[in-house]
Amino acid sequence: MQINSDISRRVVIEPSTLPWVAATLTGVQMRTLEGGPEPATRATAIVKLAPGAIIENCTRDLGEEIVVLDGVLTDQFGSYGKGCYVKIPPGSAHACESAAGCMLFVKRHHLEAHDHRRIVVDSTVMPWYQGLVDGLSVMPLAEFGTRHTALVRWSPGTRFNPHRHYGGEEIYVLEGVFEDEYGRYPAGTWIRSPHMSAHCPYSIEGCTILVKTGHLLQQETGA
Repeated sequence: MQINSDISRRVVIEPSTLPWVAATLTGVQMRTLEGGPEPATRATAIVKLAPGAIIENCTRDLGEEIVVLDGVLTDQFGSYGKGCYVKIPPGSAHACESAAGCMLFVKRHHLEAHDHRRIVVDSTVMPWYQGLVDGLSVMPLAEFGTRHTALVRWSPGTRFNPHRHYGGEEIYVLEGVFEDEYGRYPAGTWIRSPHMSAHCPYSIEGCTILVKTGHLLQQETGA
């Protein structure tokens, strides 16, 4: 079953309103935001690993991106605590586990086939850079072609200019409350806006968001 797979439509979801669904792997639960459970399809989900859960070696044809929301995730290359971003390139094998349990924001099969760079960013130690307006700070995470992924921190009362996003925009609110003319989005909200959609964002209370742009230009096979 496919969920929210039409990337020409705007979608807003508070994952806390979704039930946890047991995956086929023992100790793994998911809240699917888009796509489906099939390992070879484009998908976005909140994934929870129980203490001791193990995900065996698997290969994602179009890669995987992970943000650790809580706990510690471990794979064959190292361990990643809360705030870490991991980009696993297309075609590479990946196995992971969590001794004490963890919660993840996961995107799979969203990368370009020839994007072969593995990236790990620990946002708790990396610097923030001045954004395009006062009160806005940016931490770049990854970019390739039209696709850009970053953390954006909004100080209370920050407002941005009206704009459009070529290739669409996807936002996951990590902390605080993000807003625009269409609504108010508290921590945990996932927003997907299609190619050339427009809005005028701001944050009265302040927030930190994960932002991915430029990846919604076309419907990939299997999406």
